[in-house]
Amino acid sequence: MTTSFRVNTLIAPDKRQLRTAVWDVPESVAPRGICLVLQGLTEFLEKYDETARELTARGLIVVSLDWRSQGASERSRSGNRAGHVTSFDEYDADLGAIVIHGVESIQKDRIALGHAPLPVIALAHSTGAHILLRYVHEHKRRLAGAVLTAPMLGLETGKYSPQFTRWVTFILNLRRPSSRLIFTVEDRDPLHLPFEGNLVTSDRGRFERNRDYLKTQPFLRIFGPTFGWLGAAFQSLRRMERKDFAEEIIIPLLVVGAGRDRIVTNAATRDFVKRLPNAKYVEIEDSEHEILMESDAIRARFWAEFDAFTAPLLAEKA
Repeated sequence: MTTSFRVNTLIAPDKRQLRTAVWDVPESVAPRGICLVLQGLTEFLEKYDETARELTARGLIVVSLDWRSQGASERSRSGNRAGHVTSFDEYDADLGAIVIHGVESIQKDRIALGHAPLPVIALAHSTGAHILLRYVHEHKRRLAGAVLTAPMLGLETGKYSPQFTRWVTFILNLRRPSSRLIFTVEDRDPLHLPFEGNLVTSDRGRFERNRDYLKTQPFLRIFGPTFGWLGAAFQSLRRMERKDFAEEIIIPLLVVGAGRDRIVTNAATRDFVKRLPNAKYVEIEDSEHEILMESDAIRARFWAEFDAFTAPLLAEKA
């Protein structure tokens, strides 16, 4: 398998090394904008190569990164297979760094060549969508708009009740953020997880393609989050539940939910969208959590919504 992005290393404010990437538009296509692609927990740049090439064909220069503790970015400890942060402030720093040193550097290069700056949008999935919402709450006019797929605004807790999950997480994080993997995750090595046991896509071909990336580069994989990560996620979710948080996000948003989602809670997403002043919600009823890794028919519905939503955003400053 070959990929078509240019890789760079970015140093975050706390000196953590992050792998970043840029996909350029084809020479035959005039750039219409820049799209910041933000992956979910456990994901990696190669997994989004297909999506990025679809975006570049639409005239969008794509900028992305592996979040800290996943993909080929620096892990919290050597050989770690766990997604771990002590606070989502760490992700805020990663996103701020890629905006400044990725997106804004492209704009500066264009201006130096006599070109006008391009409108900037984002396409963010799950945990990446959650982090983006934190960012646009604080930086209200930095982006022209964003598309969120299955945003993490509530977590499905499987066979454990939400109350029990929060209690265990609180206890394990009493002394310090726990680096212990959450229950059952240690048994879900993505290298060996069968298609029939996956919770994210109904498309066997894309599932196996993404697993093949890990077979050739096994260092990219992580199993899942720690209880420290989960505690940080619950803390960030509580912040988003506060009065006026959603109401203060003013950029245009398209939020696309997955009707068969078993990772995040659609009811929480619908409730949050109702509070947003400038948002549209669409639910693809037969999609699992990873809409962009789904079947062609499901993805076609997503791209139709994406194109209709982004057309005026990209035309405004073109």
